[in-house]
Amino acid sequence: MERLQCTLTVEELSKAGDVQKSSVHKNIYISVGRNEFRDVVLKVELQKKAMNFALRDLTIHKKFAKDGKSTIKIPDRNMNLLISNSPPDKLIYFLKLLSTKFECGRLKGFISERKKLLSDVPKSFEEISPLTIKDLKTVHEARAKELESKPDMFTPKGKGTGKRKRDDDDKENRPVQRSKLMCSSLNPSSIALPVKLSKEQSTILDAVLKGKNVFFTGSAGTGKSFLMRRIIGSLPPQHTYATASTGVAACHIGGTTLHAFAGIGSGSAPLEQCVQLASRPQIAQQWRKCHHLVIDEISMVSGAFFDKLETVARVVRKNDNPFGGIQLIICGDFLQLPPVTKGTDKKTFCFQAKSWSRCVQVNMELKEVRRQNDLSFINILQNIRLGKCSEETHQILRQTVHHEIQKNGILATRLCTHKEDVNKINQYHLGKLQGEERTFVAVDGEEAYKDQLEVLSPVPKKVVLKVGAQVMLAKNLDVQRGLVNGARGVVVGFDKKNQDYPLVKFVSGEEEVIRPVRWTFKVSGAVFINRKQVPLKLAWAISIHKSQGMTLDCVEMSLSRVFEAGQTYVALSRAKSLEGLRILDFDRSCVLANPDVLRFYHKLELTRKMMQTSLDGSW
Repeated sequence: MERLQCTLTVEELSKAGDVQKSSVHKNIYISVGRNEFRDVVLKVELQKKAMNFALRDLTIHKKFAKDGKSTIKIPDRNMNLLISNSPPDKLIYFLKLLSTKFECGRLKGFISERKKLLSDVPKSFEEISPLTIKDLKTVHEARAKELESKPDMFTPKGKGTGKRKRDDDDKENRPVQRSKLMCSSLNPSSIALPVKLSKEQSTILDAVLKGKNVFFTGSAGTGKSFLMRRIIGSLPPQHTYATASTGVAACHIGGTTLHAFAGIGSGSAPLEQCVQLASRPQIAQQWRKCHHLVIDEISMVSGAFFDKLETVARVVRKNDNPFGGIQLIICGDFLQLPPVTKGTDKKTFCFQAKSWSRCVQVNMELKEVRRQNDLSFINILQNIRLGKCSEETHQILRQTVHHEIQKNGILATRLCTHKEDVNKINQYHLGKLQGEERTFVAVDGEEAYKDQLEVLSPVPKKVVLKVGAQVMLAKNLDVQRGLVNGARGVVVGFDKKNQDYPLVKFVSGEEEVIRPVRWTFKVSGAVFINRKQVPLKLAWAISIHKSQGMTLDCVEMSLSRVFEAGQTYVALSRAKSLEGLRILDFDRSCVLANPDVLRFYHKLELTRKMMQTSLDGSW
């Protein structure tokens, strides 16, 4: 049965719609089924009793479903059900199941109350069947017919209607146009969660849902990011904190940096001072509220910092269990970028931390490559990751220097190992362009959090552009058309009809006016900050660190200044394909993998099968 766990506020209303009584119930379950008359029934399982609502009328508010919140209104019972702290992915599916099954029942028609009273059918409640394409088509076709039978309510009848313009980023609140509704396709991905998990991904998710402390890793293309989003969507949002070692990585998972969550600055202060910093009321409340801590891109977190966090967690939470009893969900690849250390400090990875083995119960490496579009390139990347470079690989990568990867006036992005080079290159090329500059200034939310905004936002406060500027998208706008995070383009004009927003031509040939969009970041339990800005940044050059999580259409790099193990692998794995890659000076000597990390992964490989057996059979 599709049971949804959540916090539920039950509001009983007067006939005038005023709230007469309200009660809050934590950790309860809601499910959908059918009664003996085939009515859709909403079952609410409270601690001491269950309530069944046979639905005749229903309104669902789902704007905040992605935050684990929704309101279900049952008008004929004068009742509102306010759902909160529900795993977002499960809530979204649950609401789709409920609304679609109810609509199918409404179209078939309800049995009259008189017939029900005269019936001698015994009372029953049975689990509702899963959503199907047939269900969705039934509802889709009914709505299309309903729209056809009504005048077009979306087109103004004449001039001067006096309606104010909507915000450009408020698309989710606009009515669906009839043509789009009629033409939209139905497929299994529109029913529920878009992609089925592999067996090894499912094993990891199951371990997380059973409360285990989990570390999972894998090479490029194994679906680490996808799995991490699924895990976050399966946990209750009020007690789940999604963090990452860098602002760029945190932005990708809709979270904050690990340092911002912890509240102990860089962590370089003595332990006693770190505990004092974390004991400040707002920070301590965050630590106590956290039941599930997600840490992404773990390779850049030092072992010393991890040990300090573990102690801080125990002290602040007054809990002697590892990490203060918080469940850890850790992801990353230690064969990528290592921790940043100052001066002569020795680099220690998290797996070398004293507390690692106490805190992490399950270590798993994803092996199955999910990104199948360029298997030969994936194989090259997997070998480079392990510090291996055969003569064949050496020759293939040396030949990329001859690749002509410019297209539609779009030049290759130069990937730099040193961030100070990036600004110099971008400003130099922007200054060489003729024509007037256009400056776009972000509209930010809370001024008090401006420093955190600069860390988390993928775009700066000011974006300065000219015609001819090489740019890249910093947010997914339309995946089907290739307008995704990292997509490369060139500014070909500024649209005077649309507030001079930039008109960008992309590698795909698509031209699009790029309007401001909003990013929202969770910085603590109930605090969200936002920035509204055009989702573009200059792209003559970008640093390896800032390219995290991106796949670039056309990328050029020099590897002669590689100074860290893992840098070459990270740089190469930013390329979408071998054809879109140009290496100016490839040499085997730049392929480096840390020996300590290789030993750790070797141990992981030896225990992998044993761990999977344990996961499959003993819990």
